[in-house]
Amino acid sequence: MTSPPLWLDLVLAMLVVIGAAFALIGAWGLAHLSDFFKRLHGPTKASTVGLGSALLASMAYFAWAGAPQLHELLITLFVFLTAPVSAQLLVKAALHLNPGAAPPPPAACPAGNRHP
Repeated sequence: MTSPPLWLDLVLAMLVVIGAAFALIGAWGLAHLSDFFKRLHGPTKASTVGLGSALLASMAYFAWAGAPQLHELLITLFVFLTAPVSAQLLVKAALHLNPGAAPPPPAACPAGNRHP
């Protein structure tokens, strides 16, 4: 098997590095943010983008190699669908256990700054 062209190597390397950086940011958020709701935001958003980027790099490489893989597309779809749903369920459970944890409603806008 021949090696991919340089431009494809660079694109794949950038996708993997971006994926690893987002996963690292998500892990840092989980470990260092102050409360449950903030800790939940880091992994669900950043890690989803990180995993999506790494899987996109893998799909692109195997598509170039002539052996496209359907399971990577299914993994991406599964993660993109389940991460927000699981985060929503965790937030609802936390608010059910501690209703006082809900943030206050936003302040009313002044009369001159009405939003449509």
